[in-house]
This record gives sequence, C-alpha cells and structure tokens, in this order.
Amino acid sequence: MAGDLARVEAELIDSVRSGDDFLTEISSHLIAAGGKRVRPGFCIAAAATALTVDAPAGAAAVTGGVAVELVHLGSLYHDDVMDEAEMRRTVDSVNARWGNLKAILAGDFLLARASELAAGLGVEVAGLLAATIGRLCEGQILELRHAHDLGRTEASYLRAIDGKTASLLASACRIGGIVAELPRAHTDALTEFGLSYGMAFQLVDDVLDLVATEAVLGKPAGHDLEEGVYTLPVIHTLASPAGTELAALLGTSLLADRSDAALLDPDDRDRAIQIVRDGDGIDRTIAAARAFADRGRAALAQLPDSPGVTGLSAAADYLLDNVEAAAA
Repeated sequence: MAGDLARVEAELIDSVRSGDDFLTEISSHLIAAGGKRVRPGFCIAAAATALTVDAPAGAAAVTGGVAVELVHLGSLYHDDVMDEAEMRRTVDSVNARWGNLKAILAGDFLLARASELAAGLGVEVAGLLAATIGRLCEGQILELRHAHDLGRTEASYLRAIDGKTASLLASACRIGGIVAELPRAHTDALTEFGLSYGMAFQLVDDVLDLVATEAVLGKPAGHDLEEGVYTLPVIHTLASPAGTELAALLGTSLLADRSDAALLDPDDRDRAIQIVRDGDGIDRTIAAARAFADRGRAALAQLPDSPGVTGLSAAADYLLDNVEAAAA
C-alpha cells in the first residue's frame, strides 16, 4: 500500500498543475501539507479485494483514489472559508493566506479536476462522483441550517454526516469496485462498508473534538462548540439532566457578535466541554460508532478473504481503538 499511496501523491501533484503558476501553488497547498489519504487508500483497498495476493494497484484504482481525494480537498477549501479557519494540517489555510475569493475558486478548480479524472474512468464513475459532490453540499447545508440550534435532533445530525462525510468514503470504496470490475453484489458490500465506516469516522472525530488534546487536534478542543455545531455527544447531553446548564452556556453564544471568530467565551467553552465529558454522551456516541463499524465489518464478511478485505477491516479496528484510548 505504501508504494500505491506514493503513486497517489505523485498523481495528486500532477493533477493540479495549471497553465497559471499561481493557481498551481494555491491548488497544491494542502496536498503539500500532507494527509492520511484515507479515501484513496480505501479506493485502492476496495479494488484489491479482487486479488488473492498483494500486488501493486492498477492505474485506474490510483486515478479513482486521486479523484476522490481531490473532491475531499476541494471541500476543505470551501469549509475553511465558511469556518473562517486560519490553520489546516498545521499550515495556514488557503483562505488565511490568499483570501476567501481565491480559496473558493481554487476549491472549484480541485472539484473540476476531480470530475475530469472521473470522466476518464467511465460514465458510471463520473456520475457517481457528481452525485457525491451533491450529497456533500446537502450534508453541509443541513449542518449550517442547524448551527446554534439547541434543539438539533440525532436524526438531523446523522443525515448531515451521512452527506458531508460518509458519502465520499462510500464512493471511494464503490469506485474501487467499479474500476476493478467486481461483481455488483461485491461492489455493493464495499459501498456499505465505506458508508458505515464513514458514519463511524465522523462520530469518532466529533468525540475527539471534545476529549483529545490540542496537540493531537492541532486546534483547541471544543472547536465545534465554538462554531455552534452541536454534535451527537452534545445532543445527548442537552437531553439529559445536565442539559439545562449546558443550554444556558451555549445560549450565550447566540447573543455574541457574529463577526467574532469565537462565539463562545473560552471559560464557557471549557465548562461546556466538562459538562459533556461528565455525562454519558461520549460513551453513547462511541457505542454508536462501534455499531456502525460492526455494520461495515459485517458487509466485508460477505466477501472472500483478500489483502483488501484485511486492510479495510483493520482500518475499522484502528478507528475504534483510537477513540476509546483517547476517551479513557
């Protein structure tokens, strides 16, 4: 896999080269900053479920992974504009360094490049990636609609993360199955794994925002609370006996000047985090993540043993081990 991901890295850099050197610089900014490349890794691993022994990924699987990663990167450019983020992956965000307008256009450029690569892989892949970009937008809009909403429901939250996170991981796995020309039932099982893993991934990420250290996160804990994004641990806590105190703290942010970068006073934020940590919302969210991961592993269990299945299953195990250690 290491060699395959090195090919992904090289193709990522090549894919964002433009006739305009300035646009190339902006578009490659977050690529150069690095990343785990989970999505292209899943695309390659899904394609590898057709194999019985380790072998280098086919060119189409690498290109599919690059297309998916470009969609992810483009969404990060846009997210950072909406969040007024100053840092991403330990470097200046694109909007902080070059401004919102250039960041938006560079994000659009990344999405366009992704679409171009997908088109080269066939009509089905192109249509799937286009639909996935639409689902990303739907999930993000749903989250924005419920910003600072103390009555946000679990169902609304799950719909949002299905669109903004899980859909792209599902598509990464599905594209791997398509380009490897796997049977439809096999590809459907991979898609179910990707969707379930994506749901677990976002649940874990939302727990880590409340329990991990700033050194691990690369930003202060409770960033979502500051932004008025109430995730599942917070939703559970608001519905508990401690919800009255938590709602009072979070409600003060509704009176703040919306031009402020942080709408929640740091002391109130820290107290809100502690209230959530003291309740059962964290444990309940980890349990929900575990249930989604189990659903994904059950989908993989339908498939014959292969290096790809082993790798995908290990990713699910690592995800849960990581958050349980952080929350301990």
